[in-house]
Amino acid sequence: MADVSHTSYLPPILTFCAGAVIAVPLFRRLGQSAVLGYLAAGIVIGPSALAVIQDPATIRGTAEIGVVLLLFLVGLELQPARLYSMRKDILGAGLSQMTLSALAIGAAGWFLGLSLGGSVTVGLALALSATSIALQLLEERGDGNEPYGRRTFSILLFQDISIAPMLALLPLLATTGQEKGGAMQALGGLGVAFVAIALIVLAGRYALNPFFRVLAKTGAKEVMTAAALLIVLGAALLMEHVGLSMAMGAFLAGVLLADSHFRHELEADIEPFRGVLLGLFFMAVGMSLDLRLVLDNALLLALAAPLLVLFKIAVAASILRASCSSMTEAIRAGALLSPAGEFAFVLLPLGISLGLLDPQKGAVATALAALSMLIGPVVAKLIDGWLLARATPETMEESFEGADAPSVVVIGFGRFGQIVTQALLLQHVDVTVIDSDVERIRSAARFGFKVYYGDGTRLDVLRAAGAGKARVICVCVDDREAALRIAQMAKAEFPAARLHARAYDRIHAIDLMKADVDFQMRETFESALGFGRVTLEAVGLTYDEASLVIDNVRDRDAQRMEIQFSEGLQAALDKVPRVSPEPLVKPRAKSKALTPETREVIEDGGAEVAVGGVGEPER
Repeated sequence: MADVSHTSYLPPILTFCAGAVIAVPLFRRLGQSAVLGYLAAGIVIGPSALAVIQDPATIRGTAEIGVVLLLFLVGLELQPARLYSMRKDILGAGLSQMTLSALAIGAAGWFLGLSLGGSVTVGLALALSATSIALQLLEERGDGNEPYGRRTFSILLFQDISIAPMLALLPLLATTGQEKGGAMQALGGLGVAFVAIALIVLAGRYALNPFFRVLAKTGAKEVMTAAALLIVLGAALLMEHVGLSMAMGAFLAGVLLADSHFRHELEADIEPFRGVLLGLFFMAVGMSLDLRLVLDNALLLALAAPLLVLFKIAVAASILRASCSSMTEAIRAGALLSPAGEFAFVLLPLGISLGLLDPQKGAVATALAALSMLIGPVVAKLIDGWLLARATPETMEESFEGADAPSVVVIGFGRFGQIVTQALLLQHVDVTVIDSDVERIRSAARFGFKVYYGDGTRLDVLRAAGAGKARVICVCVDDREAALRIAQMAKAEFPAARLHARAYDRIHAIDLMKADVDFQMRETFESALGFGRVTLEAVGLTYDEASLVIDNVRDRDAQRMEIQFSEGLQAALDKVPRVSPEPLVKPRAKSKALTPETREVIEDGGAEVAVGGVGEPER
């Protein structure tokens, strides 16, 4: 039998992984963005350098799924309330920056000999900014909630929204001026596209939430992940079949799910795929950069790349300064917006494939975009350091109403979590609820809280739900092991937040104390004490007398807990009267067994001493 030959996919996969794990940490160590590391790794392993990967086009299709998933996540962030609060910055600064930059860059392209369609393509592509680079720099600085950070995000948000109409515009430009029937064909294609968009909107409005609700009840996490990929990639494929972009379909799917209770679970499920594939996309861009072409056009690119970066800084800074930002903030924001964006590498190849751009000139524009992404973050870092060294406190003063509002993340909305949130609700505290039970999510929605479907033991879900910005994280789940995992993870990842935890019993409470929670409470302890106080009143004590007894019990238990925490459970046996389920004080009378069966049970268990707390048999 003849041997069956096949191509192994392991070598290229190992090559991509090796390039990422070497280049990205190196660039991060140098204080630069991970995107630069991916681009540099792609250049090195691509055909222009080591030629480990000979044909970058073979992986480009797979890598573009990273861009699709990125646009889906952008759509998930477009909640109506958030958009409305930033409407002035989005429609004012965002539209102005995009319009002025695209017109000026397109005019420069026209002057250099590009066609009208090519000038529009290059102008739009290079006017965009790198969302991943800007947001990464803001996250590293911790300036996401600063005024310049919020305005930067607003402009990026407008750019991301504008991607969809850009992707629809270029095919229409390509049909303009065609021979007989071209206009009718364009209109027919546009009609089919509108029908496809309407189908996605209707499905998202009436089918997606019930669909995810049914899947959530199964409790199978991997099915939710598969469903998320099915929705995103299905919408992307539908848009591609009607002549639009896959990214536009993913964007629509994200917008339709922006108000869903399942939004953050979907975001957490998609994020790992998005990160890996987007990194692969940037490596593919680096591999497609023709170093010979760069050398042949070295003078042009050496002049154009810095000019493009400085021009975009000047445009964005001027617009933000005119909108009452301080000069320091305006320049800092402009520097973040200076590199060309990720979608330049989508728009430029699309323009080439549609015949709007000459392949040679398109390659030069692509190289210019890549070079701007290499030097833009460096320029931004230098400008930021220089400005902060010269800035006075007055130039940095500005705040947004509600930016520092207190917030509490409640993980688990069962009986315990519902009671906890009642008090927060009365004081109008900003509360976020995380739960993986569909019915509990519905209950939380009636409270008016932000409610997110998700598994609270997953770090990506906690981050997506805003635990990193919360003042207090309340762990209210009824699973002792899950509560301990969440407490340990939250303490390590979100040290700025106070951590309050629900304890199952005494040993669980001590474990939580060892995890360094700020506050823990056994789930039945205080309710049992209250019950005991009322019972004392029923047998003749006054309220004050009963309260004094209960306070004494509480103090004795606290002393015992401290000894057990610091010296171990056995130490409490020697220093404090017997540990529960034994009494805190020596009884005045001996116990009596009222039946022979009871007597037998007591005698059989007499040799065993449980170590625990009041009324809490240990397991």
